[in-house]
Amino acid sequence: MTKLYALDFFAWTQDQADALRRRSVNEIDWENLLEEVESLGRQERSELRSHLVILLTHLLKWRYRPERRSRSWALTVAEQRGEAQRVLRENPSLKPQIDGLLRDAYETARLRAARETRRVLRGFPETSPFDWNAAMTEPVEWDG
Repeated sequence: MTKLYALDFFAWTQDQADALRRRSVNEIDWENLLEEVESLGRQERSELRSHLVILLTHLLKWRYRPERRSRSWALTVAEQRGEAQRVLRENPSLKPQIDGLLRDAYETARLRAARETRRVLRGFPETSPFDWNAAMTEPVEWDG
């Protein structure tokens, strides 16, 4: 089984699914299956973090560069809020991790906001001005 995992991942997944359906314990590649299941969980967490980075980047730009606000920024905020909420609905066990994810995502968002707005990094707060509630509800309306 381990060889198939390395040579043809898709075929390996199909073989493993079949073995699980038949409850054929001896045919299961436990080591790689465990690794893949853990990886799936990390992917969900990573997806949420990615949405938070984009959201926080745009919230920073919106708040600290009001003269450059655009419809695109407003739509990105709305989209990323929806996507972050969707990931949490589908993975409610990530909710206790949201504060840590926001702190982690903010570091990246701050760097991106500085780069994208061509402002110095110190032009943005060192610690996030957005907790979960603020990130989801800060008014962002485009009327231009």
